[in-house]
Amino acid sequence: MKKAKLIMDRDFSIGKVDPRLYGSFIEHLGRAVYGGIYEPGHPKADEEGFRQDVIDLVRRLQVPVVRYPGGNFVSGFNWEDSIGPKEQRPKRLDLAWFTTETNEVGLHEFASWARKANTQIMYAVNLGTRGVDAARSVVEYANHPSGSYLSDLRQRNGQKDPFGIKLWCLGNEMDGPWQIGHKTAVEYGRLANEAAKAMKWVDPTIELVASGSSAYTMKTFGSWEMEMLDECYENVDYVSLHRYYGNPSNNTPDFLARSMDLDSFIRGVVAICDAVGSKKHAKKKLNLSFDEWNVWYHSNEQDKEIWKQDKWNRALPLLEDVYNFEDALLIGSMLITFLKNADRVKIACMAQLVNVIAPIMTRNGGAAWAQTIYWPLMHASVYGRGTALRPIVESPVYDCTDYEAVPYVDAAATMDEEGNVTIFAVNRDLGEDALLSVDLRAFGEMKVEEHIVLHHDDVKAVNTEEKPEEVAPVTGEKGQMDGGKLEIVLPALSWNVIRLSAK
Repeated sequence: MKKAKLIMDRDFSIGKVDPRLYGSFIEHLGRAVYGGIYEPGHPKADEEGFRQDVIDLVRRLQVPVVRYPGGNFVSGFNWEDSIGPKEQRPKRLDLAWFTTETNEVGLHEFASWARKANTQIMYAVNLGTRGVDAARSVVEYANHPSGSYLSDLRQRNGQKDPFGIKLWCLGNEMDGPWQIGHKTAVEYGRLANEAAKAMKWVDPTIELVASGSSAYTMKTFGSWEMEMLDECYENVDYVSLHRYYGNPSNNTPDFLARSMDLDSFIRGVVAICDAVGSKKHAKKKLNLSFDEWNVWYHSNEQDKEIWKQDKWNRALPLLEDVYNFEDALLIGSMLITFLKNADRVKIACMAQLVNVIAPIMTRNGGAAWAQTIYWPLMHASVYGRGTALRPIVESPVYDCTDYEAVPYVDAAATMDEEGNVTIFAVNRDLGEDALLSVDLRAFGEMKVEEHIVLHHDDVKAVNTEEKPEEVAPVTGEKGQMDGGKLEIVLPALSWNVIRLSAK
């Protein structure tokens, strides 16, 4: 059995965990909206057509914020199409995903769904085909109390009080040539700056996210952030990061090490933000919004066939990755990485929430169930609040194709206001358990309340409608506590949540 060690202290504080670290994303893409959150006529649909079984699963995740309505979709989206009587809303070709958008679900409907799901909206404005005027107008429509044309139009459309949307994205992946309205860094930075000024003039209480590099591997990474922020640093609050990982070569050790790439990406963007801030003698410090992240590769070939056969139809079954157990382990490591960087990563949105590369899957007319990746996200969201702590981790390491010195055991921890501690740990070893020794003497007398384990003997095991709990958490051994030191076994290939209470 391998041995690993954690040394912890309440003074090893990284920073407060922003609850929005556990956010998600609903784009008008595939069956995320139509057949996902919204399916009139379904046995479990409410009076507005929203699936209550999906809402129940979302509530269990305690998702604090949901990014909407895109994504690539937003760069060709007219926000005005999504308000007013449904029968008068136009059907539009969506050039991002080659489908037809009916606008049956729009701003008012999504706001109603968000209230039912106990979440807030992170709204993205179109800086692809639109610009400053549309950006400031949608803020006025959504947030101004009354007395202007657009706020009064909102009231005539049935919403007396403002929606009160406080978090806004300034476009999406504008560095990407695939994006409608793709721009250079300077072009985007100038537009984002002017939109930001106008939006904050309408509502000074909002926060704004500038569009950073859509991937660490982009050729323009670094120069994009530097040039873009040089134009808009003073008027934005966050820089976005997007990152997806896959395992097409079926190399599990390499795949489970991808969180090291994630950490490098975060540190790189932090350094650039601080460099621009220093250059400008700025007093404020920009934080990060990792508003797209997940595993994404399972459905790539399937999507190509769907577009060949069924282009321009409504709600095509696109990006429907069926996640396996090893995907859940990487998701756990990515969440650990976010917690390790909680001083700067304040927002993160798993992309997406339902059906489209999502922790929740549905069948039209049928059931809704949790995919494997649902569980680490739920555990972190429910138990990973408070202050992020940085444990000193000593672990055996391994080398693989893309990385050297990958720790078999990776861990992060949080502490709540009552002094209760939660440790999140992954054992990456394919065949050997790890005996984890945790030094907790700095916390006084502690008690292990619960050890949650997610493990499966088959790394390719999946959850289905027929077997929705094939991969599901179980109760693990609580280990041995002696004199402020805990020894506990982390099974081979496992995600672990160790909850400790202060006596």
